Order: sequence, then structure tokens, then C-alpha cells
Amino acid sequence: MANHKSALKRIRRNEAVRLRNRYQHKTTRNAIKKLRLEENKKDAEALLPSVVSMIDRLAKRNIIHDNKAANLKSKLAKHVAAL
Repeated sequence: MANHKSALKRIRRNEAVRLRNRYQHKTTRNAIKKLRLEENKKDAEALLPSVVSMIDRLAKRNIIHDNKAANLKSKLAKHVAAL
């Protein structure tokens, strides 16, 4: 067990951050799945900017790697263009 007040606070803080990161990551994955399953081009084009924004946010906060974010955005853009 931690001996310092700051270490106890850090443990609490880390748990809160972990849960927030997990929620944001899961929400983004669900949005990506929804976009991939979309078959109507207009709806997909409307959904793409919000999904790209979510991916950028994850990359900015180091929840996912920058290169993974770039790969996801590229594949999603190609998917929407191909519809």
C-alpha cells in the first residue's frame, strides 16, 4: 500500500483517468463500426467528420498512437469514397 498522501491521490486519479480513457476509446470504436456498416454514402459522409474528430482526440491524448489514428482515418476515408 502507498505510504504518501500524494501516492494515494495518484492512485485515485489514475483510476479516474483510466475509466475516462476506456469510455472514450470504446465510444470511438463503436462509432467506427457504425461508419463501416453504413451503406448510404450521404449518411457516411455526414458521420465521417465526427468520427475523424474522435480519432484525433484519442491520438492527441495518447490513448492511441498517432500512426494508428492516421491509418484509421485513411481507411475510413477510402471506405466512404468507395461507397
